[in-house]
Amino acid sequence: MYLRTLLIVLVLGVVVVFALLNWSVFTAPTTLSIGFTTFEAPLGLILLGAIVALTLLFLIYLVYLQATALMESRQYSRELKNQRELADRAEESRFTELRSSLETELRRITDQMDDSNAVISTRLDGLAHELRSAIEQSTNSLSAYIGEIEDRLERTGGSLKENPRRDL
Repeated sequence: MYLRTLLIVLVLGVVVVFALLNWSVFTAPTTLSIGFTTFEAPLGLILLGAIVALTLLFLIYLVYLQATALMESRQYSRELKNQRELADRAEESRFTELRSSLETELRRITDQMDDSNAVISTRLDGLAHELRSAIEQSTNSLSAYIGEIEDRLERTGGSLKENPRRDL
């Protein structure tokens, strides 16, 4: 944009220098026609005035375009800020929802583990009770067998007191 501005200033400078160098010709009266009438006026000053008027119109148009672009830029900036805030709130909402979902799932898993631990503990207690019962039954059976063997030995005439291997 700097090059474009420099080019416009250069062209306007050339026109001003040209007008100053030829000022006597610019101010010389000439017969002019506008279609339905004729009159005498300096053609150079009229054309110079037209160039100044066009330059002013273009400057006004340029200011208008810049102001419009600036207002649109501010409006887009506000909309972008609003959209960014909306996205941040939505993201925060998703994080909150994810956190609550994770907490719920963790509670469910913890409850499930507690239930599993209770079931396993109950089963282990049952198995321990069954094992004690089985050991007690084995002990009772073994005692019964030993008692039976002792009875047989006594009937056959031998006694355990005579037998040196009593540590059964």
